[in-house]
Amino acid sequence: MKKALSTGFVSLALSAALSAPVSALTVEGVDVPDTYTAMDTELKLNGAGTRSKWFMDLYVGGLYVPESIEDGQAVINADEPQAITLHIISDMITSERMTEATLEGFENATGGDLSAIQDDVDQFMSVFEEEIKEGDVFDLVYLPSEGVRVLKNGEVRDTVGDFEFKKALFGIWLSDQPAQKELKASMLGQR
Repeated sequence: MKKALSTGFVSLALSAALSAPVSALTVEGVDVPDTYTAMDTELKLNGAGTRSKWFMDLYVGGLYVPESIEDGQAVINADEPQAITLHIISDMITSERMTEATLEGFENATGGDLSAIQDDVDQFMSVFEEEIKEGDVFDLVYLPSEGVRVLKNGEVRDTVGDFEFKKALFGIWLSDQPAQKELKASMLGQR
């Protein structure tokens, strides 16, 4: 009887371990999953890192792509399912600060010319109007047939733009003028 109970417990523990989500890495206390499913496509974690400013860690950003890649411009120009996740890890991020930083990122990613995507940018920015708190998670999921699906804490908030908008959005982190060079390198698996 003891042997049956012992074997049953080991089997149960093993089953629980195998069914638990697998985390590829932990960054600043955030467990970053090793896969992300977008439009029936399983994306792989390419890399993740921390966005810091003035010696404060603000969020953990992760990049998910179909196949590993170290070239930011190639990610930006790929018309395929991709995702960026942002895990807010600081109460210093407010709706206003996120809006300002994201608009600055769009300016940098487009060389200051937002004219072709201005309506999409305005629509996208409305996602940040609601209060942002430490622990919030934003998923920015590009689906070629839909645009960029924006989720907050797992709930779809909007779907915005097309491929041109996606290129500018992903350019915030992966262009030649990224939000932070160290974060770009981490997301591209170079660190």
